[in-house]
Amino acid sequence: MYEQIPNQILSFGKQAFEASFKAQHLMLENFERVVGMQMKSFEDRMNATVAFMGEAVEVRDADGAKTVWPKGVALIKETGEQIFSVNQEAMNASLKTSETIGQLVKTQLEAVNDSVVKAAPAAKTARAK
Repeated sequence: MYEQIPNQILSFGKQAFEASFKAQHLMLENFERVVGMQMKSFEDRMNATVAFMGEAVEVRDADGAKTVWPKGVALIKETGEQIFSVNQEAMNASLKTSETIGQLVKTQLEAVNDSVVKAAPAAKTARAK
């Protein structure tokens, strides 16, 4: 009977470690994915801004400013839309990762519950002897 308790504790510790390792791996993958999306978006917007600024610097009169003004407004609109889109994608990816981790925890708790339920009758019979 006393041998079962350390074995169960070791088994639970091993399962908990494996589950936490998987959860950490999922979180790091999600972090990498989100940072990659944000960096790609930042690079794209930076290139668009530099191209716009290169064009805006060459403006010498009011007519040139009139042609550049709509491009600047379009750049701001596109930047805002892209930021919103990337943030939405990042939120969805994080939500999926959270759901996967939640399922992992649920599976872990069910496995522990099953092992405790199976061990309880064995412990009762061992005590009765």
